[in-house]
Amino acid sequence: MADLYLKALESERKQLWATCRLKGLAKDTPERQRIVELDELLRAHKAKSA
Repeated sequence: MADLYLKALESERKQLWATCRLKGLAKDTPERQRIVELDELLRAHKAKSA
């Protein structure tokens, strides 16, 4: 069965990353901080699943 939580996190991260690259946002913006949060959530979820 597909892991919908994982797919949602990855989708949000990809969307934010594309926005940041398009706009050239700095590291201290809320969007970039959310990407860091998503990375942590992804790592934790993958570690729990493994």
